[in-house]
Amino acid sequence: MKKQQGGKRNFPAGRLLAALLSLCLLIGLVPGAQTTAFADGTVLQAARETKKILVPIIGVNLGTVGYMTEIELSGLEESLDRLIRDDFKKERRMMLNGKVCCADGTVSEGWALNDIVISRSGSLQIIEFNIYVNGQLLNHYKADGMIVTTPTGSTGYNLSAGGPLVEPKAKLITLTPICPHSLNQRSIILSPEDEIVIEIPGGREGKSQTVEANYDGSHKVTMCTGDRIRIVQSEKITEFIQLNQVSFLDVLHRKMRDS
Repeated sequence: MKKQQGGKRNFPAGRLLAALLSLCLLIGLVPGAQTTAFADGTVLQAARETKKILVPIIGVNLGTVGYMTEIELSGLEESLDRLIRDDFKKERRMMLNGKVCCADGTVSEGWALNDIVISRSGSLQIIEFNIYVNGQLLNHYKADGMIVTTPTGSTGYNLSAGGPLVEPKAKLITLTPICPHSLNQRSIILSPEDEIVIEIPGGREGKSQTVEANYDGSHKVTMCTGDRIRIVQSEKITEFIQLNQVSFLDVLHRKMRDS
């Protein structure tokens, strides 16, 4: 690509437009007083919005950590050049589908690239819930909540809650309790074919509970005693554009060193 005076690249308008129309280029914002979005959050929103049309996504990191963004601001021009020349690979990531079935018969559905989180709503008391895997009771939990995450989401809330880091191209589902009221409860790794059901029973002394099912930290559904959510691997996927021949471990090392 030719450079203008001053060293900047001169991108042919037609080729640049054609490249950008075939993908979703996302630019995240630095968190601050006047902004509410950042790189990874922008990617998650785009994944949900484009799940029906499978538009490849690539993010520009203007935030701080940005595990899900491929392009750093300093390399933006070079990256645009490679996109125009179709010099990149595509990488597919699994998503989760969650369906809340309320006791009154109401049903609501959502999708997540990172995670579906069951957490307390309002009250600071711990919540109680039952988890079933493929119809079999796994455990009765007392905790602040439960994170059901994909490999892509392992570097998010799951990481903060002490869950394992997972290679993002892997296919599995991780269950990580949030502050469990127990000494021996840890994350559990499940097959992507497994069906997970989280049921909200009565709380202490039979009191009614109100919790939230949160999809990628954005879309929330209120759940009450008697409600349940069914979580499975979604038929929808998210496709990312990969420019760098850098392994996940290399990226992880750099992010951990810089954060």
